[in-house]
Amino acid sequence: MSLKLAVGDKAPAFEGVNQNGKKITLNDFKGKKLILYFYPKDNTPGCTAEACDLNDNYEMWISKGYHVVGVSPDNEKSHQKFIEKYNLKFDLIADTKTEILEDFGVWGEKSMYGKKYMGVLRTTFLIDEDGTIEAVFDKVDTKTHTSQIIKSLNI
Repeated sequence: MSLKLAVGDKAPAFEGVNQNGKKITLNDFKGKKLILYFYPKDNTPGCTAEACDLNDNYEMWISKGYHVVGVSPDNEKSHQKFIEKYNLKFDLIADTKTEILEDFGVWGEKSMYGKKYMGVLRTTFLIDEDGTIEAVFDKVDTKTHTSQIIKSLNI
């Protein structure tokens, strides 16, 4: 894992492709607020719960001025299927080379059943209109992530 980003830091400039092969960059959100969430894998229980929770509240996020974008190491085709299956209203970036994950410091060593491996450290960043990180969630409650974010924002 590279750097540990904190509230007040500038978000790293990123460029990736969404489920349709369209380029998405941090600059696309200049003047807008962004919920940028990093998750391990499409169609797994925790990742599905998190995506569906954010999606179920998508209109509320938009009304509060927030855009939602997910990032995982899955490819475009996997993201397309995930979006279609759950009718997700937001983009998912395919970071198959883990460049964005590494820039945000969320690609790191994990452990399962005593076996160590590299993977996504589930994390959400709230980024303001100027590209500054306004909140970091590194202990994400996948089923109630929206409530978790709302409580921190006092909205």
